Order: sequence, then C-alpha cells, then structure tokens
Amino acid sequence: MKKTTLVLSALALSIGLAMGPVSSAIAAETAASSSQQLPSLAPMLEKVMPSVVSINVEGSALVSNAGAGGVPPQFQQFFGDDSPFCQDGSPFQGSPMCQGGPGSKGGAPNKQDFRALGSGVIIDAAKGYVVTNNHVVDNATKINVKLSDGRSFDAKVIGKDPRTDIALLQLKDAKNLTAIKIADSDQLRVGDYTVAIGNPYGLGETVTSGIVSALGRSGLNVENYENFIQTDAAINRGNSGGALINLNGELIGINTAILAPDGGNIGIGFAIPSNMVKNLTSQMVEFGQVKRGELGIMGTELNSELAKAMNVDAQKGAFISQVLPKSAAAKAGIKAGDVIVSMNGKAINSFAGFRAEIGTLPVGSKMTLGLLREGKPVNVDVTLEQSSQTQVDSGNLYTGIEGAELSNSDVNGKKGVKVDSVKPGTAAARIGLKKGDIIMGINQQPVQNLAELRKILDTKPSVLALSIQRGDTSLYLLMQ
Repeated sequence: MKKTTLVLSALALSIGLAMGPVSSAIAAETAASSSQQLPSLAPMLEKVMPSVVSINVEGSALVSNAGAGGVPPQFQQFFGDDSPFCQDGSPFQGSPMCQGGPGSKGGAPNKQDFRALGSGVIIDAAKGYVVTNNHVVDNATKINVKLSDGRSFDAKVIGKDPRTDIALLQLKDAKNLTAIKIADSDQLRVGDYTVAIGNPYGLGETVTSGIVSALGRSGLNVENYENFIQTDAAINRGNSGGALINLNGELIGINTAILAPDGGNIGIGFAIPSNMVKNLTSQMVEFGQVKRGELGIMGTELNSELAKAMNVDAQKGAFISQVLPKSAAAKAGIKAGDVIVSMNGKAINSFAGFRAEIGTLPVGSKMTLGLLREGKPVNVDVTLEQSSQTQVDSGNLYTGIEGAELSNSDVNGKKGVKVDSVKPGTAAARIGLKKGDIIMGINQQPVQNLAELRKILDTKPSVLALSIQRGDTSLYLLMQ
C-alpha cells in the first residue's frame, strides 16, 4: 500500500513539474495572439451587405371559393364553363354559378389582399435593377424595397419568369446603390464554402454559412427548369430571392427553395445558379420577358441500363428519344438515339440539367454539342430558334387581367396580341376575354406585339378599353 502511494505521489509531482513550463507557454501564446485578429467573414460581408435588400409586397390574389354562388352540392357538377347551362345564350351564363371553371364546384374565386416578405439582390447600381424570385412579387400591386442603410424605394417589375422563378425589379429614383459582383457558377465545386444572406421571417439582414452540398439538382418539381445548387447554409422563409455568395463576396446563386417537411430548416436549401440568372435577366432587360430559344428534342436521363441497351459507353448525359421535324436540332443533323455529353465543352450530366441550360438561352444562341452516336463521338453546331410555345401570362403584364396566356400574332399582315387560353374564373375571363381573341389596341392606342402591350400597361391605367378582333367581329371589352 505504501509502495503504491509513493508511485502515485511521484506521478503527481512529475505532472506538476511539467505543467509549470506548459502553463507559461500557453499564457505567453494567449498574450501574443490577443493582439492578432481572428479569422472572420465580417470584412467581406461589409462590402456585400449593401447589395442585399429586403422586399415588402402588397397585392391581391384569386382564392378558390368552391361551393359559392348558391349552387347546392348535388348540382355543382353541372355548372362550369364546359356546362351547357353556361354557354352563350344561356340565362345562367353571367351568373356566379358559371364562374367556377369546367366541372367546378361553382362560384367565382374571391380576390384576397395579402402582404409578403422576401429578399433581393442589386445587380445593376446605375439602373437600379434588383433580382429576386418570381413568387416573391407574383400578384403584387405595390413593391417596396428596403436597403441595408435604411433607405427604401418603390419598385416596378421589369420582367418575370415563372418557369425559373426569377423576377427583375427596378427601383424608382434610387441613387448611390451598390451592386454585387456576379461569379461564374459553372466554376463551383461540391465542398466550396457558401454564405446565404436574406431577410428570414422579416427579421432583417441575416447571414448563414455552409458549403455546396451538390450541383445540378433537379426533379424537385419546384420549377419547370431546375438545375439547382444545393447548400446546407440555413435558408428560411423570407430568404427567397436572397443572395448565395462565395468567400470572395461574389453572387453564385439566388436562394429559392428549401426541403422542409416540418416547415423549418433541415440543412437542405436550393439556389438558382448565377449564370442562369444572368441569362434570364439580360433578356428581361432587353425584351421585358424571356424569349427562349428552342432546340426541338425530347429525351430522358442516361442511366446504366439505358446505356447498356443502346450500347453507349457513357454513364451520364442527355439521351435523345425524339427530334421534332424542321426543328433546330433536325437542321443540325441531330438524331434520335444520340446522347448529348457536352455543350460548348462543358460536360452534360443529365437531361434535366441540359434542358435547364437551354431554357435560359435566347433565340439565336449558337453552341457546339458533343454527341455519342452509335458509340462514336460527333460534334454538331446548333443555332436555337424561336420557341413555338413563347407565351406570356397576362398577370405578368397587369394584375387586373391575370388568367390569360398571350402571344404575338401576325395574321394576314394584321399584327396584335393573341389570347391563347383563358383560365375560367380569373379576371381575364370576367372581363370577357376568350381564346382566339386578338388584342389590337388599348385605350385607343394600337398594340402590335407584347412589348407595346407591356409599355401601355406599365402606366397602370385606371380604365382599360381593349380593342378586340374576334373572328370577323370587332368589339371593345372594358375593365374599370
């Protein structure tokens, strides 16, 4: 027992003797480092924060009001725009019972006012351009943008693209702005550090950090064109439209969605790549909308089973199942069964990613596609053509006439704006617009295309008198 005690005492003594010099060294190191600045993102953020803004939106939206209009439940299936009771000449046509849509439960949707919060990023200081998400400003009647220095400005919508959830705003009479520098998102790698800045829950400027968790995410069914950056930087409600930046303070993406089964952040957020944003906003500035070029193919993802069946020595790419006749792809010599593996030297990993890349490019864009055809590499040069499905939602032009799909029309030398479709129960339906109508003018001003229509509607006239050509009949539709 005595021997054991001596051993322990000796051990304790040796530790004590050793700790003396170590403690002195730690104290000296602490004193030396106290004068050194710790690593921090603060210097970078001080430069970037003036570029990120908070957006306050007021607006109104149509909300379904099934069962209204006084239609008993057992008779609701008989009313709607497809019902014989609701056709031209029927005494029921103008009643609320016929405003609920085909086979609807009757009753016109109610217009409800709302307020919303979001974020945005200044991308052009001289012109006051701010990029945000389409869903932040959709159906907005008033948009106010607040800067980090406390100033606030009203804003108008320059262009919106629901298919990618991008919108471009312009601040009114704004000066001394700071625009963010935009990075090349094609250079991103999984593992790169990211910083998210936004206005979650209306709290004001909030910064979170993380890494790039994945690239080229698609299949989320959030947007029509998906090629997301996935990050674990916390993105919460109100962050929509905010900035995802790199450690240089450069914009790499616009925060747009989160995977949140319970409504909170679980470390899976998604941002639209900055290169997509640049392509889209440049078209909005020039045309007021996105004029997508069309390649003219249909296809699917290339997986190992399909590669084996088609005898293709590749595991990633965009498999072409069909080439549309007379399309840009057909003119370039692309064939069904080809696999697209690169575009302008950049690897193509999936059909969804390739579709998203094409979906942001304007008419006339030229590219070189790398193909695999029967196992052999082939390069083809392609020029994108005008999409046969170029349309604009009327609600993107003027909230008072939302619910119609519009496109440019030129029939027998008569130019105007064609109504391609009208959703039942919407404002467009209520003022009397019908599929096939040609809008020839507004308030005695001629309209030959969507750009001219937008220019007139941007003045927010209190009364709209639409000059309509319906077949061989000319008429006016009024909205006050």
